[in-house]
Amino acid sequence: MDNKIYNYSIVELLDKLKVDLKRGLTPNQVNRRLNDFGANQLPQKKENSILDLWLAHFKDFMVLVLVVAVIVSGALGELADAAAIFAIVILNAVMGFVQEFRAEKSLQALKKLSAPQAKVKRDGQIQEIPAQDVVPGDLVIVELGDKIPADARVVESNNLKVNEASLTGESTAVLKKDITLAGEVSLGDRSNMLHLGTTVVEGRGKAVVTDTGIATEMGQIADLLQQEGKKLTPLQRRLKTLSKWIVFSCLLACLAVMGLGVLRGESIYRMFLSGVSLAVAAIPEGLPAIVTLVLALGVQRLIKCNAVVRKLPAVETLGCATVICSDKTGTLTTNEMVVEQIYVNNKIYYGQAEGFSNPALKKILEISALCNNAEIERKRSKDKIIGDPTEGALLLAAQEAGINREKLAQKYQQLLEIPFSSKRKRMSVIAQGQNKAELLIKGAPEVILERSQYYYQRGKVKKLTAKKKGEILEQNQSFAEQALRVLGVGYRELSGVLEEDDLAQYEEEIIFVGLMGLIDPPRPETKKAILECKKAGIKAKMITGDHKETAVAIAKKLNLKVQADRVITGDELQELSEQELVERIADLTVLARVSPEDKLRIVKALQKKEHIVAMTGDGVNDAPAIKEADIGIAMGQKGTDVTKEASSLILADDNFATIVAAVAEGRGIYNNIRKFIRYLLSCNVGEILTMFFSSLLALPLPLVAIQILWVNLVTDGLPALALGVDPADDDIMEQPPRSPQESIFSGGLQWKILGQGLLIGLSTLFVFLLGLRYGSDLATARTMAFTNLVTAQLFFVFSCRSEQLSLFRINPFSNVYLILAVFFSFAMHYLVLYIPVLQQLFKTTPLTTGEWALIVIIASSSTFIVEVAQFIINFCQEKLFFVISE
Repeated sequence: MDNKIYNYSIVELLDKLKVDLKRGLTPNQVNRRLNDFGANQLPQKKENSILDLWLAHFKDFMVLVLVVAVIVSGALGELADAAAIFAIVILNAVMGFVQEFRAEKSLQALKKLSAPQAKVKRDGQIQEIPAQDVVPGDLVIVELGDKIPADARVVESNNLKVNEASLTGESTAVLKKDITLAGEVSLGDRSNMLHLGTTVVEGRGKAVVTDTGIATEMGQIADLLQQEGKKLTPLQRRLKTLSKWIVFSCLLACLAVMGLGVLRGESIYRMFLSGVSLAVAAIPEGLPAIVTLVLALGVQRLIKCNAVVRKLPAVETLGCATVICSDKTGTLTTNEMVVEQIYVNNKIYYGQAEGFSNPALKKILEISALCNNAEIERKRSKDKIIGDPTEGALLLAAQEAGINREKLAQKYQQLLEIPFSSKRKRMSVIAQGQNKAELLIKGAPEVILERSQYYYQRGKVKKLTAKKKGEILEQNQSFAEQALRVLGVGYRELSGVLEEDDLAQYEEEIIFVGLMGLIDPPRPETKKAILECKKAGIKAKMITGDHKETAVAIAKKLNLKVQADRVITGDELQELSEQELVERIADLTVLARVSPEDKLRIVKALQKKEHIVAMTGDGVNDAPAIKEADIGIAMGQKGTDVTKEASSLILADDNFATIVAAVAEGRGIYNNIRKFIRYLLSCNVGEILTMFFSSLLALPLPLVAIQILWVNLVTDGLPALALGVDPADDDIMEQPPRSPQESIFSGGLQWKILGQGLLIGLSTLFVFLLGLRYGSDLATARTMAFTNLVTAQLFFVFSCRSEQLSLFRINPFSNVYLILAVFFSFAMHYLVLYIPVLQQLFKTTPLTTGEWALIVIIASSSTFIVEVAQFIINFCQEKLFFVISE
């Protein structure tokens, strides 16, 4: 229907929908509208079949090459290697399939928010029907505890209050009224509209359904979720580029080796076998599996920190986040109204500990507890509020001061209630005490003051002067500027017979007691977490559906830098073009009164500025932006199922500080991925250059095919995985985020790989030449080259632990797993040299003590040279820094 239905009068609405307010729709009308508009269900995209999800994981370029390698290796009789590669491909496909299958559940979770049943008036009769059968024009009846079954216009309200936090982000219940609104009104301010999936927390009312299914506000969000495609994470993009580069380079080098061998006179078959073996060994087919395992281990560490990862690459992506867009309610704040300040006796109290010792403080808390319709449900872990969150906060404040509502009710028997309304802006209760009846009242401070002639101070009643009233109004303004929701509280002693026909007459000559300021407070740990993000070079932005003043006040409490030109509202946002938003978005810190579409625009604008965006939230309104963001972070306790299923990371404790731990983990994981990429590629370059130089010099092949495959198996597995769990640097959270466009070879990594690979290749070739000259036969020379290659790589793995520090500056026992991995790999190679059966299989001979000594010296030299150079560089840098500092 018209998206400005809130501008219609009730008469215009009923005429447009062709519905009788007294009788509702007829059966014929219902049937026609079910056919016209369809069932009241949220949209569902066509789900991928299980087979489609499974096959999708075999379309990656690297995986396709590995599949070809499996076929070629099998055809050449290398069944063990073919089986190993095939197992790695299947393992990665299984793990990826599980993640994708879970991600498909987001729209199914969104459906669960629809009310399963609805009460409607049809043909003059009240009926309870399945919510999916509700149609536009239906007259729905709602009361405390009901979920709204569709978008509807209020036509009757009896103190009807609705919690819309899951849709708008506002924690305060909204009073719904049967009024007509004028002009353009934002979603959070449409006080005459009810929306699908929100909950009635107080009162009752009637409404005419205006939209169902996809046409509802909730349905539009679901439609947005369908439209947003899946994007590659920075890690996935880098590895995709890396995979193609590795495969192309390795195949080119292997073809050169094969060609040179054939030109030298080697048989085509022999060189083809060696070339394929070298290609299989040179392409690090274990890289995807090691990345997956390293990410999985990071996930396990994050679980201990209360962060649950749904998509493995998200761990690394968070490590390069440059902006965190955080919803206010339930993320930066507790999503629970609390009494923060109480003004009585010309003094502000920040707690209720003095409840019994201070008469005025005790009085205001007792009145707040009695003039109240909320209830506290006692639970072992935490008391639960039933009813309006504001009234629940008043009850909890009284309870914390030792005022028991049940005992208070025995002392004061409630006789009558004059309910709150938007017109009255106050609520009153008449209660009978032991000797007298009292009227207890709370409401808008200015309204209570208008009816007050006295004020209560230090146990005494005094005349309310103009000066005193001005002081109270000034304090009320001060509270409002702090984004507190302010209530005025008072009472009046009654005598004589009550005239129930005109109870409002007793709401005069009030004794004003004080003011109560309530707020949805910031989480205690959030302030520190934001400071940590600043140190890490990450910008924090508050994006909320709440009012501008409230958002700014919370931002200041959290030490978010808030300037006039860094705050914008949803209405102002709508006036900006896409280009204007992109230009301004980096400088905006607080964005208030925004809609789900606004949040999506904000995330996209940041991404156009080449930011890696993390979006946190808990409500349904956050889901589209969370899915669009580079990494979506949902609240585990207060978050809706929709948000969780659309997210990549869930904070189990709803603790913003957990994000900081996740950022550190992500950064550490990426650094470790660079470490084992450096290791794997350096080793592979060393293998290729060994074969290439020998072919170029017309030497016999220094390695046979089975030996090349064995080197690949022994050195690429456990040592690389051990590098993946290397401890992070101490200053990792003091470094700026990586550029989204940064190559995985940044910082000269490619030159380090080529340089170390060259040293490994030359050392192996040198050992081979010595073996040929001084050894007894070609088999011994090959065994020496074979052993040198393995030993050089196992020495070099320790050098890969840091790109900045030399090996001499690193505690060798800080990564025990690496020591064990190297020991195990070396033991496996030792068996190949000295077990007769394996000697025949791998074409090896036992080495003498002298040959071992020669190999250890030469193999270690390739690493020793690099480490000495790094040590000198570190020393010079430190000296230079000291001189500059002086």
